[in-house]
Amino acid sequence: MYDFALNIPTRIVFSSGNREELYRSVLSYGRKIMLVYGGRSIKNIGLYDEITRELAAANAELYELSGVVSNPRHTKVDDGARLCRDRDIEVILAVGGGSVIDCAKAVSVTAGSAADCWDIITKKVVPVSAIPVITVVTITGTGTEMNNSCVITNEELKIKRGYSNNLMYPKISFLDPTLTFSVPAFQTACGCADILSHILDTAYFMPGDRMELLRSIMEAMGRTVIRYGPIAVAEPSNYEARANLMWASALALNGILKNGIRQPAVCHIIEHELSAYYDITHGLGMAVILPRWMRYVLDGDTAGIFAGFGRAVFGLSDSDDITCAEKTVGALERFLYSDLSLPSRLSSLGVPDTDFDQMGENVCWGGKIGGLKPLVPGDIVNILRLCY
Repeated sequence: MYDFALNIPTRIVFSSGNREELYRSVLSYGRKIMLVYGGRSIKNIGLYDEITRELAAANAELYELSGVVSNPRHTKVDDGARLCRDRDIEVILAVGGGSVIDCAKAVSVTAGSAADCWDIITKKVVPVSAIPVITVVTITGTGTEMNNSCVITNEELKIKRGYSNNLMYPKISFLDPTLTFSVPAFQTACGCADILSHILDTAYFMPGDRMELLRSIMEAMGRTVIRYGPIAVAEPSNYEARANLMWASALALNGILKNGIRQPAVCHIIEHELSAYYDITHGLGMAVILPRWMRYVLDGDTAGIFAGFGRAVFGLSDSDDITCAEKTVGALERFLYSDLSLPSRLSSLGVPDTDFDQMGENVCWGGKIGGLKPLVPGDIVNILRLCY
């Protein structure tokens, strides 16, 4: 295994319906508050009215940054940062899914700098301070509520880029499974695919030795998603299913699984290109890419890793690694495309095949990208064509 250091300073409050601590926590950081959210969903479930009512009763000054969309834009972050500077915002309350929370985290570090968001995301400017962020999760999948990263899109340049900074750890994240009951089946399914992709693409499908404990945790989390994902899709108010998925989402990307891994998450980097060009949902993009990447890199060197996951998670029993690995890919495809009913091809999403060559260059920076199997631009193009 690798050497590693781990510090997760985010406090998690996992509860059902009890939000007294939420308001106490927000107000403990100040009374000039910026509420960040997406669109109608938090209003439809009554959460917006409750939050604004409770904070108004506490004589707080509440300002809003609304309209955060999937694949949050750097321009929206800059809007929020200006609002924070103009109103001397003391705490940011992010209520929503991964896009909302990512936007809020980027705002928190941009607001304390004279630079624009994209200068920070591209590491031209290093932030030295951040406004405290508190999150309320209403859609599971990204795990951003418990880590120090965000992913921001520059729509003009067609670039989607991840950024990490320890200043961006949320101070507290509130996880209430009942707030996810109204999430539609499609978004629930995309969230399940996202959780699986974090387990597999960022940790499990990586070269090098693993601590057996961490491997077992990943496999248990994989079984959890496989078991409870279809239940949450079919029974949206099933608390047990929603709770298990919500906690799996947070654990999958809070750093505990990484074990000191420094290899790139190749499928995520490919998907970021797709989202930057065509604004598709991240979890859906991962569902299309991950099995095709597995098929492309499957050989005698990689089969053992794929087969290990298949045996532990899907209950496969083939002793031959190649055979078992091939069945693992098939089992994953059935879960994503049959059990969760996600689209299986880029062509069905309206994605043209005209930009694949440029995407291959972008993913590999003109050279090659590491991971379980090093790939060059032509390999990326071939994988995208398998997805098409």
